[in-house]
Amino acid sequence: MTTTTPSPDRVGELHSQSLARRGSAYLYRHAKVRLALLLTAPLFWLGLVYIAALVALLVTAFWSVDAFTGDILIQWNLDNVTSVLTKSIYQAVTLRTLSAALIVTVIDIALALPIAFVMAKIAKPSVQRALVIAILMPLWASYLVKAYAWRNVLAEDGILDWTLGLVGLNSPGYGFEGTILTLSYLWLPFVILPIYTAMERVPNSLLDASSDLGARTWTSFRTVILPLVAPGIIAGSIFSFSLTLGDYIAVKIVGGATQMLGTLVYTNVGTANNLPLAAAVAFIPIAIIFIYLAAVRRTGALNNL
Repeated sequence: MTTTTPSPDRVGELHSQSLARRGSAYLYRHAKVRLALLLTAPLFWLGLVYIAALVALLVTAFWSVDAFTGDILIQWNLDNVTSVLTKSIYQAVTLRTLSAALIVTVIDIALALPIAFVMAKIAKPSVQRALVIAILMPLWASYLVKAYAWRNVLAEDGILDWTLGLVGLNSPGYGFEGTILTLSYLWLPFVILPIYTAMERVPNSLLDASSDLGARTWTSFRTVILPLVAPGIIAGSIFSFSLTLGDYIAVKIVGGATQMLGTLVYTNVGTANNLPLAAAVAFIPIAIIFIYLAAVRRTGALNNL
């Protein structure tokens, strides 16, 4: 009886297959190791490209600019941070930006709740799909196109001015009110979608039980639906609130002379060529959104997202 000796290539192939099987078995038994390997690359990219770049930007807030040459001087000081925190112009712009973020968030939630309810609980499946597509369609268009479209809408003798003129009202035109309208439109899909997803999870049996027990529509909505869709509402509010805090393009297009934190950063980076001061201003929206997220986290709603 003769035996066949495997070739060196075959031996190497069998060894590789054995190592692959052992590696697969190890990863199958250790879920945490498998998860760590999956997250290593994206977390490395996030840390390198986003967090490291953000930290590098914020560090420049403690530097200064040479008044004659415009060069950045690496001289550590708190002048820029002190100016941003103490000067009345920055305080006024911060309050205006915070007010705009809150107003836009309230408007979008007020519009998104009934739209999401109709989509999730009233519309037929075919109509529901059509409504989802209609909500997503504005996201396919360029941000700049939509902002400039609203510039035409808000213009004197524009469509909004003509429509409001029929009932004896005037268009808000360019300015703070125009900025609120434009940003509310831009961020509305980002608020509708998470609320719609939360609405879909609400069992219809709960609404039927509430109706059988004699609760009216508003009572059922307030006591049954709102508590269950609160995580979706909070998720949508995070989008609208944070995006409004940092926006500067729409403000430049439809805001007229309105100054917000984003435009201050843009002006100091571009026109004034003062990157340290711009970085100091950028601290404000970052701090505000961290405070907002901390307050939301205390409600426990983020645990259900």
